[in-house]
Amino acid sequence: MAQTPSRTAVADREDAVLHEAAVLVAGQRLDSDFQPVVNPARVHEVVGQVAMGTGEHVDRAVAAASAAFPAWSQLTASERAEHLARAAEAITAAAGPLAELLTREQGKVLWESRVDVGGAAHILGYYTGLAERLAEDEVFRSDSRGTIFSGRRPMGVTGVIVPWNSPVYLAFLGISPALLAGNTVVVKPSELAPLTLSAVLEILAAKLPEGVVNVVPGGGEAGAAIAAHAGIRKVFFTGSTATGQHVMRAAAGNLKNVSLELGGNDPAIVLESAVVTDRLVDELVQSVFTASGQICFNVKRIYVHRSHYEQFVERYTAAVDQLVVGDGLDSRSTIGPVNNRPQFERVQGLLDRTRAAGATVRTLGTALDPDTWDAGYFLHPTVVTDVEPGAELVTCEQFGPVVPILPFDSDDEVVGMANSTEFGLAASVWSEDREHALRIARRLESGSVFINVHRIGASDVSMPFGGFKGSGIGRGHGITALEACTELQTIADYVDVSGFPGPNR
Repeated sequence: MAQTPSRTAVADREDAVLHEAAVLVAGQRLDSDFQPVVNPARVHEVVGQVAMGTGEHVDRAVAAASAAFPAWSQLTASERAEHLARAAEAITAAAGPLAELLTREQGKVLWESRVDVGGAAHILGYYTGLAERLAEDEVFRSDSRGTIFSGRRPMGVTGVIVPWNSPVYLAFLGISPALLAGNTVVVKPSELAPLTLSAVLEILAAKLPEGVVNVVPGGGEAGAAIAAHAGIRKVFFTGSTATGQHVMRAAAGNLKNVSLELGGNDPAIVLESAVVTDRLVDELVQSVFTASGQICFNVKRIYVHRSHYEQFVERYTAAVDQLVVGDGLDSRSTIGPVNNRPQFERVQGLLDRTRAAGATVRTLGTALDPDTWDAGYFLHPTVVTDVEPGAELVTCEQFGPVVPILPFDSDDEVVGMANSTEFGLAASVWSEDREHALRIARRLESGSVFINVHRIGASDVSMPFGGFKGSGIGRGHGITALEACTELQTIADYVDVSGFPGPNR
């Protein structure tokens, strides 16, 4: 495996600075230190450079967002929606080259990058359609004595901390409702895949009033500063459970509102009432290996009723073996590399320990170009059987192209196994008997349960999405996310107080 270029290497190459993720405050790029962003399919290829934002950068971004907040929040929701609709059009116009850039910096295959980048305009478009919902007050009482009603009011400056796995799509799940609600934003792209998101955010910022959108890329320093900043009233964070705990602790210092979408170890359950069809097998291949397994709600473990187990494993491994691993820009590739060295080494370590414990580890798929395999963070799709239910590979979030398959004998047994982790983000149940599937679904400790599907697109932007237990706090998507960006204010307007208790009444 080749070594990643050093932080200083980017300055030594004329062709390195092809793209730049800069600190952007009130429409202006600020000076900063940079580090290279590499192509995970060819780690010696520098795609661009990313600013390593500091606490001072966050201070300046929050000041700009605070200054922009009064005017932006005083626009009507419909007026803000018009701004966002124009931004969506501009992002759509640039989507083709941006998708290619995302594949170069993140590693995912091109169709997945198109979905990710296209998500920005799609999500903005969805939320512009909710503008009228914000304008509606809820009346609780209206009679001769007066009126009591409540309405949604913007919180203020909102921080959006974004991971590297689906950077554009996940960012806009927080940015879009925040902006429509009347908040201003400070966004932190991950230093591991910042270029495409930063380019999209520059388009967005140019279509909105100065200071409404500000960008501070970088690592832990910038993220910690956003989480703790007294001038930020709301934080959307997507990432690991461990980092989410740090964000929550930092936010507690000023009782900041947080929405945390954290890790997942999502089970797929193939019930006795299922039929193992080609569609079922193919869907579960997609649900595991899309984005090389690096999506929070990818299937991470498959439980199959013992009556189907041998047939399922045989057909599933045959289907996985058809996958082709290679550069995501090559149309022949069905899986790209994992994104970064730490994740590459983590997944390899998991598999090494699983083999040592006696499990059967099937390394499958085809390398598109064996001669360049070691130049990138490539991993073969891997299926694991003969593994204990409590094994590390089964209970952790692997975040790579690997899946364990375990048998079960009863509904009670599989529900117990499915619920036996710290996570509870999503799950899927597979059955020809809808009522059977729904009975199992209602027993699962998962924020979302899908029936006979579990892939990109199943988590519709209109449906509330979030996790139980260690998978997060709050819900994103839909009207739920819009409400999470606001404070609920109640106004009591009385014209007659004669009936109220008092010393002379």
